[in-house]
Amino acid sequence: MLTPQNRARMISACLALAFFALVGKGVYLALVGAPLSAGADARIDEARPLLRADIVDRNGELLATTVTAYSLWANPKAIWDAREVVSELATVLPDIDQEEMVARLSNKTREFAWVKRELTPRQRQAVFKLGQEGLGFREESTRSYPRGTLAGHVLGFAGLDGNGLAGVEYSMDAELARGQVPVRLTIDNGVQAAVEAELDAGALAHGAEGGAAILMDARSGEVRAMASWPPVDPHRARDMTDDDPARLNRASGAVYELGSIFKPLTIAAAIEAGSVGPRDLFDVSTPLEINGFVIDDDHPIAGRASLTKIIAESSNIGTVKVNMMQGARRQKAFLQSLGLFEEAAVELAGSAAPLLPERWDDLSAATISYGHGIAVSPMAFLAAFSALGNDGELAVPTLVMTEQRKPQPSRVMSALTAKIVNAMMREAVVTGTGKRAEVAGYRVAGKTGTAEKPFEGGYDDERNITSFAAVFPQDRPQYALIVMFDEPQLVDPASVEAGAVGGVTAAWNAAPTAGRIIERVAPLLGLAPRFEDVRREGLPFRSVSHERSDL
Repeated sequence: MLTPQNRARMISACLALAFFALVGKGVYLALVGAPLSAGADARIDEARPLLRADIVDRNGELLATTVTAYSLWANPKAIWDAREVVSELATVLPDIDQEEMVARLSNKTREFAWVKRELTPRQRQAVFKLGQEGLGFREESTRSYPRGTLAGHVLGFAGLDGNGLAGVEYSMDAELARGQVPVRLTIDNGVQAAVEAELDAGALAHGAEGGAAILMDARSGEVRAMASWPPVDPHRARDMTDDDPARLNRASGAVYELGSIFKPLTIAAAIEAGSVGPRDLFDVSTPLEINGFVIDDDHPIAGRASLTKIIAESSNIGTVKVNMMQGARRQKAFLQSLGLFEEAAVELAGSAAPLLPERWDDLSAATISYGHGIAVSPMAFLAAFSALGNDGELAVPTLVMTEQRKPQPSRVMSALTAKIVNAMMREAVVTGTGKRAEVAGYRVAGKTGTAEKPFEGGYDDERNITSFAAVFPQDRPQYALIVMFDEPQLVDPASVEAGAVGGVTAAWNAAPTAGRIIERVAPLLGLAPRFEDVRREGLPFRSVSHERSDL
């Protein structure tokens, strides 16, 4: 039993220990500063406004802006039990790496460590309620994209500290960082939304691996819509892996062998050079052999064919014979004048450079004439193709509205040549492989293209790139459009026999998607339909053919 004296000594010892503990805590706080409670008295750093300008569409509608966000930080020196704090935080922020965070918050040599950037309001409030010591919030600025995935590949995204990392956010980073005036893009939100919706519908309907669509004003070079599929949400782009298919901007950041949409350019080059005339006829009944490589047509044409028929029915044999008339040297010079030997001159970092043949020999010249053996981005091709919609002048494509003087269009062919080739492409939509792109009243002129995908040692006949390039209206052209699908699938073979959409060639997927895009955007662009033209030509409103498309 404890005697009264021993009991008194024990009580005195306990009181002394408690006193020294309080003194020790006081000295600790004096040295490192009071711990920050995450409760009602939590410390919030002063705001550090990010002077980054908005991004708007051509009409001033908001696409990207800067908003206030709160980020959570900790002072490891003010945390007594790091594991307990992290365990509590994990109930609110389950995605944090607990072991890594425990190690960081246990480092008493540091007074600052980030816990999580850009908390949602709900997460911030939940952290407050935990009441843990040593935590604080910093008021920051972050980028917000109020339209979600709309124009996601064009806009790109910014990093946690506000620096541009992709798209316009990156390419126009200096201008945006100045924060003085909004950066105004050439795209139109309504047109962009329509193009994205139809591209999405077409890609899903045909089981495509990817796709792209671009609409531009052929006269000014202004891109009115640019879409890549799958779409990307700029809010989530930072967390995506490099191999995520949604990260790739297929419109400008990838190159493809686009196939027969090159044929109108080959015909234009030969006409412009005076090597052929619009009334010339070519024997396309017999396959060609060049350097051991046989060139034939998917659906043979009997007898002799005009240039119009060569385009309308997509004859490889006829196109190669036309190209032989002008020669490889002039072919190469013409394509180079169109900018196809360089990456697209548009304000996006990461524009892909073309893949050109090592030797421009007879075989290369032949296959390139119908779009094989040369790989370019859809943006680069559309910029070149748009000269057919601008009286033969090539406008520099642009995504940014600016008062600075832009390069003047350069003439790459005569207005007469452009007009002749447009009339031939019109026939391709009226009677040829592009029938499903026809839109009543808008006189679409265009060309289909279906190219087998290359692999090491040859081409894969089960994997295609399909495309449709067009200018409209053909009699008063102003806009150029390209639609491309990467590896569309044969959705239902039986449906093809019945005449429904479902094939793997451009006539069955890229062409009708282009037609639906034109049908939706033409009124938004202020183009009035001219139905009397359709009645005079006797064209169907949306014709359906049972014949198979071109290669």
